[in-house]
Amino acid sequence: MLPYRPSEQRIVSLMTALPIVQQFDTTQPVASPRMQRSRGCGCIAAKRAGSGETRLDTLFQEGSARIRLPKSHSEGRLEAVLLNTSGGMTGGDRLDWRADAAAKTHLTLASQTAERLYRSPDGVATVDVRLSASEGAVLHWLPQETIMFDGGALHRKITVDLGADAELLICEPIVFGRTAMGETVRHGTLRDDWRIRRDGHLVHAEAFLIQGAIDARLTRKSIAGGLRAAATAILFSHCAEAFLERARAIIGEAGGASFFDGKLVCRLLAPDALALRQKLIPLLTTLRGGHALPRCWSC
Repeated sequence: MLPYRPSEQRIVSLMTALPIVQQFDTTQPVASPRMQRSRGCGCIAAKRAGSGETRLDTLFQEGSARIRLPKSHSEGRLEAVLLNTSGGMTGGDRLDWRADAAAKTHLTLASQTAERLYRSPDGVATVDVRLSASEGAVLHWLPQETIMFDGGALHRKITVDLGADAELLICEPIVFGRTAMGETVRHGTLRDDWRIRRDGHLVHAEAFLIQGAIDARLTRKSIAGGLRAAATAILFSHCAEAFLERARAIIGEAGGASFFDGKLVCRLLAPDALALRQKLIPLLTTLRGGHALPRCWSC
């Protein structure tokens, strides 16, 4: 059998049916494809049961945000563990957390593990936290440390509304690279904006920004003296002043504690995450009146 040979007319008809391929201008830059970004929103509200214990009122979770309620042996208290199932954050990612403690409830929120802030080639990661505690409520915001990698970029906003005599303990630790892994954060951006109000009046504000050559800046004696881990813990409570001297003893020379306007403000510096935890865990335990931190802190 002779091989099939299409006629010239057939070849021409096939060629005319093919789409015309346009020539691209290789001198013009090509826009990078838009990468998929992580989004998450988690909301929790606590209420007071008839027995006086704190119970879950409402819970909502969406996207990469998850909230778990482990069994707690703390009588009358509710503990919630926050998770980011995306495994970390990079430029364009967003996490929103909302928590409300009704009158005379006790709500503690912690994170399952350290949050990781990876290199952000485009844009910044955003974390928006909004907390509220009504009259007589106790609200503790105690996430584990955020680990920043080289090139990471984060803008974190924390807004808190407190009732007349509500208690608040808030802490945010940050680690600039894992020293045990030989990591150095040469460049990046970290911006922190905190606004805390009581009965609608601003009682505390934090505005922190470090960007550019982070490692070089942290080396300066006027900033961190070469230390790579830090934390801020603030307690609003009628008994906050009683913890002042104990807090100073735990923190030592690399940091400090001050009491003013009804709040105890503690700041810590340490060479790495482990050294920071060795001070932060006993400090937070003290500020919690001797109550241990959620179990996820020891995992």
